[in-house]
Amino acid sequence: MAARSLEIGTAGIRTAPTIEILHTERGLAQRELAARVTALGRPMTNTMLSRMERAQRRCDIDDLVALSQALRVSPLALLHGRGAA
Repeated sequence: MAARSLEIGTAGIRTAPTIEILHTERGLAQRELAARVTALGRPMTNTMLSRMERAQRRCDIDDLVALSQALRVSPLALLHGRGAA
């Protein structure tokens, strides 16, 4: 039985552009951010990251935590999106 693809929910949709905005503000290319995440023990390619940023790939909790560490923000900052207080 093949695994079925899961829809990306509202939290994923909100998180996707926030990841892109933060790495761009920090002057990091996708490749650099993916390398930082990989160095933290969560293997990630720039293709995987690109798909997450376009909400074409789910960002699971382990991805979220590693991305937040690599970007030096809290996981909540990614979940709340860019304009959140």
